Amino acid sequence: MKLLLDTHIFLWFITADLRLPTLFRDAIREPKNEVFLSVASLWEVITKYNLGKLPLPQSPEIYIPNERRKHQIKSLSLHENAVKELAILPALHRDPFDRILICQTLANNLTIVTVDAQIQNYNVPYLK
Repeated sequence: MKLLLDTHIFLWFITADLRLPTLFRDAIREPKNEVFLSVASLWEVITKYNLGKLPLPQSPEIYIPNERRKHQIKSLSLHENAVKELAILPALHRDPFDRILICQTLANNLTIVTVDAQIQNYNVPYLK
C-alpha cells in the first residue's frame, strides 16, 4: 500500500505520541508499505513553527527532513497534476494544506493516513 501521512500523523509517529492509533503506527512500520510525507507538510510545519504555534527540538527545515529519512519515509513533491485537482475539489475542508494533501492522494493513487474527519468526508482512500 502507498500511504501519504497527514502532517499531524507524521509528528505523532516521530514523537511516539499516544494519540497515534496502533493501526496507523503498524501500517507506517510495515516494510511492504511505501510511506510518503508531502513537501506541503514541511511547508505547514515551517509556517506553524514560525508563528510560534509548533515547538520543535530543532529548526523545522533540519528536523523534519532528518526525521523523515531516519524513519525511511519518502518525500512527495508537489506537481502540477496534483494542484490541478483543486479546480474540481469540493469545498468541504478550508485548510489549504489539507486540501493539497487530498489532491496529492488523488493524483498519485495514495491512501491518506489521518484522523481528520473533514478529510475523510472526501471521496479519497484513507486508512481505516
